[in-house]
Amino acid sequence: MRTPAADRGRHRVLVVEDDDTIGRHLQTGLRSNDYTATWSRTGTAALTEASLTPYDVLLLDLGLPDMDGLAIARTLRTRHPDLLIIILTARTDDIDVVAGLDAGADDYLVKPFSLTVLLARLRAHLRRRTATSPLQDPIHLADLVLDTAARRCLLHNEELHLRPKEFDLLTVLAQHTGEAVPRETLMSEVWDENWFGSTKTLDVTMAALRRRLAEAAAASPRPARLPRITTLRGHGYRLEY
Repeated sequence: MRTPAADRGRHRVLVVEDDDTIGRHLQTGLRSNDYTATWSRTGTAALTEASLTPYDVLLLDLGLPDMDGLAIARTLRTRHPDLLIIILTARTDDIDVVAGLDAGADDYLVKPFSLTVLLARLRAHLRRRTATSPLQDPIHLADLVLDTAARRCLLHNEELHLRPKEFDLLTVLAQHTGEAVPRETLMSEVWDENWFGSTKTLDVTMAALRRRLAEAAAASPRPARLPRITTLRGHGYRLEY
């Protein structure tokens, strides 16, 4: 179901949902709130649609009839690193939620959920993504260089391709090098000051960031000194080098 050209909202949202009632409700609700919403009922249709049109947001049901929703998340995350991916799932076990976030999702909502909650989450994520900050000089962390103005992370002049939230998380920690940064501060700075709900996204994003740094160090042709991120149980994290 392609979106009419006349329906031009602020952000383009691709809804991937096989349930007719939920899909129609989401599409109608998003359009009435000034989003450009397209609805795909299958994973195959969603991948085709995403290859034809640039989207800002993907609302992804995991229980699709033809494909594994996690596979779709991984594929589109690889193809579109800046795509905001929110998983819609009836699965409530921690392992399922973590798997979704680790597949590249930025957030998740457990069904049933209200349109009001979804819209609030969208506003929080998109507000954070469009916020501008003053230009700053690159931050040097041992052999790692964090260029916040260009949003680039370099190791020995080779770029590390971090996801948007991974870059933001590393930036906040780098701005407080040597300090104990509370979880609440990280959620506020990286996600949104009005964020509500689970902070599990922080843990998964942190794990992914650590993994990317370790992989970059291992792949470097010469020894690399990288900052280390220490977990402070019951408080937050500290970056040091």
